[in-house]
Amino acid sequence: MPKKIAVLVRDRQGEALRMSVGITVMDDIIDVFILDRKIEPGEENDMNLDMIKEMELALCTNINDYEGIGYCSTEDIAKKLLDYDNILAY
Repeated sequence: MPKKIAVLVRDRQGEALRMSVGITVMDDIIDVFILDRKIEPGEENDMNLDMIKEMELALCTNINDYEGIGYCSTEDIAKKLLDYDNILAY
């Protein structure tokens, strides 16, 4: 039975995005939450973010004006986290 895993992206963005893509090989349900600041531009971050979108992982942020990524309030994210088997915070 697949696990439901949330990845919280904050400080170590590159590692969090890379891990989000990497753990998909286990066929678990992976949801990515970008918190408090936009992803720093760069080749690796851009590639991993594109891969997350291409693989259609759930992706949302608590930043209102983040183009191309759905918005979830911090309170909504906190409520959603109660449903996960594992939460990976970076």
